[in-house]
Amino acid sequence: MPARVTEPTYRRRGRAAVAAAILVVSIVFLTPLVAMLLGSFRIPVLAGTPGSGWLDGANIWFNYRGAIDTVPLVTQLRNSLLVVAVAVPLTVVTASWAGFAIVRAGARRRRALIVVSFVALMIPASALWVPRFVLYDWAHVNGSLLPLILPGLMATTPFYVLVFALAYARIPNTLFEAASVDGLSPLQTWARVAFPLAKPAVFAVAVLAFVWHWSNFVDPLIYVSGTEHFTIPIGLRALQVAEPSRFPYLLAGSVIGTAPCVIAFFAGQRAFYKRTLGVG
Repeated sequence: MPARVTEPTYRRRGRAAVAAAILVVSIVFLTPLVAMLLGSFRIPVLAGTPGSGWLDGANIWFNYRGAIDTVPLVTQLRNSLLVVAVAVPLTVVTASWAGFAIVRAGARRRRALIVVSFVALMIPASALWVPRFVLYDWAHVNGSLLPLILPGLMATTPFYVLVFALAYARIPNTLFEAASVDGLSPLQTWARVAFPLAKPAVFAVAVLAFVWHWSNFVDPLIYVSGTEHFTIPIGLRALQVAEPSRFPYLLAGSVIGTAPCVIAFFAGQRAFYKRTLGVG
């Protein structure tokens, strides 16, 4: 009878330590979400009043109806969904093009482009508010949702470009040379070789861009006018101001505004494991 092979003790302990660390980190990040969800089902009372109970089954959605009736969250939710539906694909495509251009450039140009990307990354966002406002005003797009979408044409942030550049740099150069021998153009090489092999970077950038555009609070304040064009972060701020004594209303609105980000994260995670690791 063959001897039974047992896993070394240090490996079992290391695996248990990793599992414990993941559990602790998960609890730290999930606790605010659970508290927000539970708080959205409490009876709204005046600020400082102790002992508020829970809503019963017949009125369980009372706070959500109150939040929607106080602020047009449905319209703002639709605006935010429209922004991310257009801006996120634009961000992924333009960032992947720029990253591919950096990798395929010569050694000297590659270094220069990486330095330029890092310099652009260090520019504070506040330094771009006035130039962008002037540019958008010249283009007559201020007041609409276009100023919230147009940054996607510039990859939103140089960080996403660097993520794709790092992903493409890990692809063997022989694949690009073979594509060139087969007569593929640079765009065809990107579409058929580079982009499909950079799926982890695609999912990572897509999720990060979704969260960035969804939670963008300053840009709507500067470039958007009219409540019909406001996005969900502005709606949550308006809800906080309109009903400061009914905190469960704000928590209910926060659940509505946070749910798409949570769904996008888990969808991106599932797609990452399924398409890149073959799991799930």
